[in-house]
Amino acid sequence: MNVKMKPDNLLVKPAPSFDEPIEMLKACHERIAAQCATLEKLVAHLPLHGPDTQAQQAARNVMRYFDVAAPHHHADEEQDLFPMLIEAGQRQRSMVPERIASLLDEHRLLDAAWAQLRTVLADIAEGKARPLERGWVDDFAGAYRKHMALEENEIFPFAQACLDRQQLATLSAAMVARRTITPQ
Repeated sequence: MNVKMKPDNLLVKPAPSFDEPIEMLKACHERIAAQCATLEKLVAHLPLHGPDTQAQQAARNVMRYFDVAAPHHHADEEQDLFPMLIEAGQRQRSMVPERIASLLDEHRLLDAAWAQLRTVLADIAEGKARPLERGWVDDFAGAYRKHMALEENEIFPFAQACLDRQQLATLSAAMVARRTITPQ
């Protein structure tokens, strides 16, 4: 087998660790964007192929991500990052607290949109023929992209500029704890 290496394949950026919580949140955004792209492909796939094996697997993958990882990501922000930034923003008389209030509202809207999409995806995952509305997917993916852009362009740079090592360590520990399964 003859494999050609592209130059950009040689310089693969290592995945961030929880020691870099803001970078980890950015990496979550990359995964959210990838899941949104999968949803968009699924909209195009279903009319041609129906809920075939590929569609079923795609639906399961998207559901797994938005049922588990996305809620962790929202909790990372809502319970840990945003309170720190609201406090810092108030001290600095920044617009960040208002931006965060808007982001929190968007989280509720994204959660509601996900609940609507999930019901259709659950049927597709089981092989049932259900139309996946392009408008729903476009609205969901578009809202997430807008949401992530605001966080990446305003919120995360503010966090990197104002959070100290101890605050970042606290954020990191909370993120790890949220994802740690404790045996019962």
